[in-house]
Amino acid sequence: MILGRSAAAFAAGEGSQVTTRQDLAARVRAALLGAGVVREVKMFGGIGFMVNGNLIAGASTRGLLVRVGKDRQAEALGRPGARPMVMRGRAMAGYVRVDPPALNARTVRAWLRLALPYVLTLPPKSAARKPRRATPAR
Repeated sequence: MILGRSAAAFAAGEGSQVTTRQDLAARVRAALLGAGVVREVKMFGGIGFMVNGNLIAGASTRGLLVRVGKDRQAEALGRPGARPMVMRGRAMAGYVRVDPPALNARTVRAWLRLALPYVLTLPPKSAARKPRRATPAR
């Protein structure tokens, strides 16, 4: 429940703009209901959403990161608010970033509808644990 409302009811706020990372994460959660095994992971300074172990989206104060695949990247970049996802000065093929002003419940669902078919083609991954760092000897 999100502030006393179900995720589906919250996501129905068609025209209301996403204003915080928590709003965006809630919209992504609602849009991914029934999409498979969804897991949330802290990453990129926000929350990464994994479907069957593969990243589909990330919600942060910078907006929505969406994994659309290389074949649909040009189409995705033609949508309002979309731009290439750049990390450490390098564009990440198959990913786009959507600026917060372009996001509301309807557009978040539309972005995830674009991304989900590609992500479902990827082989499932198990939740791997990060290796522990060796602690220096004293």
